[in-house]
Amino acid sequence: MRPEKISDVCMSSDRNYHGKNGVLRLVIPANDRSVRRGLMTIKSGMSNLSLSQDDWSTVELVIAEVLNNIVEHAYANSDTGLIEAHLDYSQDTLHCKVIDTGRSMPNGKLPKGAPKDVTCDISDLPEGGFGWFFIHHLTRDLHYARHANQNTLSFRLPFESEH
Repeated sequence: MRPEKISDVCMSSDRNYHGKNGVLRLVIPANDRSVRRGLMTIKSGMSNLSLSQDDWSTVELVIAEVLNNIVEHAYANSDTGLIEAHLDYSQDTLHCKVIDTGRSMPNGKLPKGAPKDVTCDISDLPEGGFGWFFIHHLTRDLHYARHANQNTLSFRLPFESEH
């Protein structure tokens, strides 16, 4: 990732989605506010696509979980850090690559994302830990790599609904 001067406002570059194909590149500071603004920028940048509400919900859920995990875990206790997201849409599939220079995944591997037991009293429901289950379940070709102090998470989101 190139060092760039960035405020808490999301930066979007490359080109927006036109017709059925497109690339969106987003670079944001690693904080909660920027993640929220980044998600709005992604939705705005992809507004030309005719995705169903279910497909939009999937995009928002997965991207939000990935970005929030980076803020919370990779950059925990850090005031600085950038997240770079590349979203490439073609042929009813969103190809995603998210890059950061925070801490690596534990043991250099993706969390398994096992489902949580929710057969208990509502007051005893587990808090957290659902994100990686959703990410594993909703994506295809999920891959994590750490090279030269840089984390790269890549995956595909196939859209099956009619557009």
